[in-house]
Amino acid sequence: MNIWFTSDQHYQSPSIIRICARPFASVEEMNETMIARHNELVRPGDLVYNLGDIFLGRRSGQNKGLDEAVQLRKRLTGQQYLILGNHDELAKEMKEQFVWSKDLARLRSKGLPEGIPDIVLCHYAMRSWEKQVHGSWHLYGHSHGNLPEDGSLSFDVGVDCWGYRPISIEEVREKMETIVPVI
Repeated sequence: MNIWFTSDQHYQSPSIIRICARPFASVEEMNETMIARHNELVRPGDLVYNLGDIFLGRRSGQNKGLDEAVQLRKRLTGQQYLILGNHDELAKEMKEQFVWSKDLARLRSKGLPEGIPDIVLCHYAMRSWEKQVHGSWHLYGHSHGNLPEDGSLSFDVGVDCWGYRPISIEEVREKMETIVPVI
């Protein structure tokens, strides 16, 4: 079993291609590419922490948007946990598709691989978080790679920063090892 993190796929959203200059010709191409990249990495028993904005933010007509979101979610491998983002109206209507959904979560080090401290998960970047002065990490999304690194043990796990795929706990560790903390 592995642990994965991701954020800000915005499945179903045609505007995100333009807004974030994503290299896709259509929503269908974007959706299919991200699903394929996800499923190439994530095995069925793996834990996937999605830090929000997984689907189009609002219904795209009657139940069509919700039905499409449910079908997209069912195609993603792994046990899916959701940290709610600002565009997760559809995801709120399909809570049964996730192990849990929360606004904020803390993964405790005793449940993580050896040497990994507590990790605070939020859709939004925070300047301070629980146990930060004791070396805890913070992972976030929302910013689509547009926030500069600030020397804190935190970074953006959104798909726009990571080749339109989730990143593993080992990749998180490697990234954190490159940060010289400023506390």
